[in-house]
Amino acid sequence: MAWNPNTYNKFKSERFAPFFDLTALLELKSDLNVIDLGCGTGELTRKLADMLPNSKVLGVDSSKEMLNEAAAFENKHVRFETRSIENQLQSDTKWDLVFSNAAIQWVEDHESLLPKIISTLNPAGQLAIQLPAQHHNVTNVMLNELASDAPFEPILKSWKRVTSVLDIDSYARILFENGGENITVLEKIYPLVLKDSDALFEWVSGTALIPYLERLDNENRQNFIIEYKKILKNRFPKSPVFFPFKRIIMKATF
Repeated sequence: MAWNPNTYNKFKSERFAPFFDLTALLELKSDLNVIDLGCGTGELTRKLADMLPNSKVLGVDSSKEMLNEAAAFENKHVRFETRSIENQLQSDTKWDLVFSNAAIQWVEDHESLLPKIISTLNPAGQLAIQLPAQHHNVTNVMLNELASDAPFEPILKSWKRVTSVLDIDSYARILFENGGENITVLEKIYPLVLKDSDALFEWVSGTALIPYLERLDNENRQNFIIEYKKILKNRFPKSPVFFPFKRIIMKATF
């Protein structure tokens, strides 16, 4: 199942807030060689490039659908390529800034991933990453619980998404053990205030729901959606819905 930029962009302002907190930690310099891992629609990649005068910024993402939107944000300083984060890390290119906003949660084994990313930095290079704290996310927990129940457990062949996201202590340790300086690692709640549980479903459907639905045929996909909406409504019966979305932000120089 392809990513849907329209669904993703319904909550643009909510998704942008952590980006600006992350960029506030950067040492803003000119003439940098920059990569944005998991750039999505490219809009924030362009905003990042605009903060870094005369820099060259490459945005990579595995979703062709998302990158179709990115063409509007290209200029002489910003370009985009269809490529997964894993494939990009096989390149020998070095960067002055490796940036990733809400993307590496889709990549496995962060204990080995972070050192690989760090190894692509030039001396005095900066690493800046933001990702959801999925181990705290109740909507993700409920997705896994539904996937483990009948009739979906046998259809999904016992598959459920196991998060690769670590706690902030582990990320700080990894940054330090790999030579990081001026380390900042924090967890912050970004409150989502949504009209009702259906609006919360729309939020989840733009990201976390996708890998479950892509494993189901049309009939079971619709049944999964119906049951998940029921679970959300039982858990969040009030209107508006307040959802404390926790995100991890980290930055270091190497």
